[in-house]
Formats: sequence, C-alpha cells, structure tokens
Amino acid sequence: MSVEAKLMTADELLAMPDDGMKHELVEGALLTMAPPGWDHGDIAAEIAMQMRAFVKARRLGKVVVETGFILKRDPDTVRGPDVSFVQTDRVVRTRKYYQGSPDIAVEVMSPDDRYSEVREKVREYLQAGTSVVIVVDPAKQIAWSYTPEERRLTIDDALTAPGVLPGWELPLRELFAD
Repeated sequence: MSVEAKLMTADELLAMPDDGMKHELVEGALLTMAPPGWDHGDIAAEIAMQMRAFVKARRLGKVVVETGFILKRDPDTVRGPDVSFVQTDRVVRTRKYYQGSPDIAVEVMSPDDRYSEVREKVREYLQAGTSVVIVVDPAKQIAWSYTPEERRLTIDDALTAPGVLPGWELPLRELFAD
C-alpha cells in the first residue's frame, strides 16, 4: 500500500503561521528555506530601491519584495522572488498572493542555493509569462538575465530590462561596491 503525500494549495500556504522561515510551493510541495544572509538582503534591497525609484518616477507599475506569485494552479506553484516588478495595467491590490507572474523577477542567490534549483525557478517564471528574470550571484559578483535567452553579466555590465523598463540600469560594479 502506498501513501500519497497531500499537496498544499496557495491558500493553505498563505494561512500558515509565521515561523520566521521563507516558504514556497512547487506543484503543491512545500519548500522551506532559512532566512537569507546579510549580503543577500543588502543586494536585494539595493536592486529594489533603484528599480522602485525609476518605476515610481515614471508611474510604470509596482516594485515589491518577497511577494508570493501564483505561477501555476492544480497543483499550485507559488514563488516569492526577492524583487519583482508588475506593470501598471496588471497591478491588482490583494491581501492574497498575486495571481500570475511578475513582469520582472529578480532572484539573489544565497550561499546554499544550487544553480540547478535556481535554473528551475527561472524556467517556472518564464513559462508563467515573466518577461525578464534576473539572477544575481553575490559570491561571484556576476549575474544572468533571461528573456528567455540567457545573458551572462560581469562586473563591467549593468542589470537592465529593456523590453519592460527601457532606460533602467544598475551597474553591477555599483551593486557589489562595499
């Protein structure tokens, strides 16, 4: 006799008590991650601040941090990018998770993140309709931009999202400065 694990829904995830950990769902399976470290938080905050200032000044939409997006239903996949952008015409105020994908998703890698897991997140975002996925690796001071083509960025490059936020850029040298 086999015992099937019960799949969790987005609503059940949202109703979980705060335990100080970060949780996501992948096809109904609960993923639990430790809170990120200092470098991770510092870099995510800088990206969010720079992007938010650009977006707000032009009234282009909303920039949010650590917000749940329902990328798929039955079974549910809920991801919470470190930084996300949603264009004005897609902004929906809700106390629940955002139904759909962000236009831009930014993931800042933590020391224990595996590239294979991050690439899976990138694939999920792109399949759900995200236009640009940016992955930042603070340890190696590099980044990748997926549109869905993959572009590797070095310290001499800048984070950009020309198809979604024309004119916005954040030099990696500035992002990784002490």
